[in-house]
Amino acid sequence: MKWTKFRLKTTTEAEDIVICALADAGVEGAQIEDNVPLSEEDLQQMFVDIPLTAGEDDGTAYLSFYLDEDEDADAVLARVEEELADLRRFSDIGPCTIERSQTEDKDWINNWKQYFHQFTVDDFLVIPSWEEVREEDKGRKILHIDPGTAFGTGMHETTQLCMRQLIRYVTPGCEVLDVGTGSGILGITAILLGAGHVFGTDLDPCAMDAVLENLQSNGISGQKMEAVIGNLIDDRQTQDAAGYEKYDIVTANILAPVLVELTPVIPQHMKKGALYITSGILEEKEADVTDACIRAGLEVVEVTRQGEWVSVTARKV
Repeated sequence: MKWTKFRLKTTTEAEDIVICALADAGVEGAQIEDNVPLSEEDLQQMFVDIPLTAGEDDGTAYLSFYLDEDEDADAVLARVEEELADLRRFSDIGPCTIERSQTEDKDWINNWKQYFHQFTVDDFLVIPSWEEVREEDKGRKILHIDPGTAFGTGMHETTQLCMRQLIRYVTPGCEVLDVGTGSGILGITAILLGAGHVFGTDLDPCAMDAVLENLQSNGISGQKMEAVIGNLIDDRQTQDAAGYEKYDIVTANILAPVLVELTPVIPQHMKKGALYITSGILEEKEADVTDACIRAGLEVVEVTRQGEWVSVTARKV
């Protein structure tokens, strides 16, 4: 099979948010090419399919992604351009010019296996299917998540921020709404912590298969978590399917501009006293999300940070 390679020019500072934008556009992962030195942990956990350079960081980065011959490249690029246009309104993301070229068939997904290894988030061990649980880790909560879909594995700071808030706030039997569920990692985390049921929504049809596969990998019944394709922001059918005033916790690990649009509709799905856990927020966009929570009648109870990312937790009063 032939693949089309797309190489996008951006800046080293904007790498993370541009990768998030690509994911929101349906791109299944991106390779990073820059001159920023990689740590040993980076080398163990990141997919690097480019020669490692030792030059001086000039602030330039290239992000490459691949589409197979059956995919509508023009449609994907249109979504990418739309996401990048949104980012340009509040962030310097560089030129974001995109070069296109052809490449031979290659097993891109399986190349992740030599770089993605088990890691911990507090008491959780996050582990791919091809690795064994070490004897010293058998007392931990085990979360099986595989890369290779359009969704995250839990390595990113934004996901870990949400996981830590779930560890803190999930109570036995609670109802959880997971907006932008992706691989289902946050919903599955909640279930492993004792949640009674999780309802997930996502815009990408690939999420349905990803959630099902990861539920099975963790030995969790499909009755514990269901997921639908739909936009909770403006799709009444999706809102009705989720239900109203029934959730103890709502999670949303999405970029800040989307959270600003999403937040006004969230309180109608929450019980009184329920918590709204958000992440995907760059430090400079924190006020946008906290202000959106306040305007929606929510009380901001906690802001946590990891790296340049922020999680805002609010309560329905």
